[in-house]
Amino acid sequence: MRTHQAAALLATAALLALAGCTSEPGADAKPTPVATVPTTPAGPGATEAAGIPPAPTGDKRVIYLATLTGIDPEIVNGKEDTAISRGRDQCTAMKDEKDPTKRIAQVEQRFIGPNHPNGFGPTKSALILATVQANICPTY
Repeated sequence: MRTHQAAALLATAALLALAGCTSEPGADAKPTPVATVPTTPAGPGATEAAGIPPAPTGDKRVIYLATLTGIDPEIVNGKEDTAISRGRDQCTAMKDEKDPTKRIAQVEQRFIGPNHPNGFGPTKSALILATVQANICPTY
């Protein structure tokens, strides 16, 4: 399992390099409002039609959760559905925000934990962002 996690982390780092993401938000960066995924869609396929990607299943789900846990165990912290919901929320927010620095700032607001109430910092947030993109919304 450790080898699988290491490979997933390396893939995430490679995605960051390809995407040209920066790890430090600018000093003048302002927080971006955080969107949330509706909990009661209007019907089958309604969330996808609204631009909300489906939750990862099978191997994608396992890889997504293992990669987040490899970045920092507190990101998932035994709450798999919450980690997936936050990823889907991030995908929705990314449809309107193309600036990599602002996307990382969104992740810092969205992905929090008991010991990280203000997020996991820009470096881990960039890794989280790459993981979300790779496993939930690769076309965003």
